[in-house]
Amino acid sequence: MVDESDLAPMKLAAAREGRPESEYFREAFHLAAVRTRRWDDAWDVPVLDYGHAVTTEEVDSAVRDGITDSGSDAG
Repeated sequence: MVDESDLAPMKLAAAREGRPESEYFREAFHLAAVRTRRWDDAWDVPVLDYGHAVTTEEVDSAVRDGITDSGSDAG
């Protein structure tokens, strides 16, 4: 069920890291299950409309302001 070329690096990693090979298989199955998951409900992701394309300078300025403002609440 598993190509030998895929299994060999897992065996080496398990030996190197001192983990059972089965942990790698559980992790791989979990990642495959998460990747194939589908949601029936639509996501409620807000759309931000500034009336124009946001520039790099505006993003930099907002980040700078956020960092400066958060530091003043410290105390």
